[in-house]
Amino acid sequence: MAMGGQNHNRSVMAEINVTPLVDVMLVLLVIFMVTAPMMQQGVQVNLPKADTKAMAPPTEEAVVVSVDKNGRIFVDKTEIPAEDLRKRLTAMFITRQKKEVLLKADAGVPYGDVVRAMAEIKGAGIERLGMVTDPAVK
Repeated sequence: MAMGGQNHNRSVMAEINVTPLVDVMLVLLVIFMVTAPMMQQGVQVNLPKADTKAMAPPTEEAVVVSVDKNGRIFVDKTEIPAEDLRKRLTAMFITRQKKEVLLKADAGVPYGDVVRAMAEIKGAGIERLGMVTDPAVK
């Protein structure tokens, strides 16, 4: 005896509708593309051109050390004397888990000045040092 109201000919739909997923992903992509250039901090410098892969965005708010064309050093947007760079970074990173710094150096800065800045950054106990460049035009 069959019970009323049940339909045994029904089948379960086993397909996933990906259209809403694609819509959400496209919106997120557009948001990321618009906001990513605004996330760069630091002083405006004429970056050297290099053919490199894009770097993944940092997980924490990144500290940007900039060296301008006159050799002045900035931590984020605050100018500091070169001899105070190590002490300043050590104090900034004393409580942080990830020790990451992005170095932006003007293309006209002598190589020795960039190396000295890198040595001071590494001397402050920074584990990861990233060099910021502009993409090379082909």
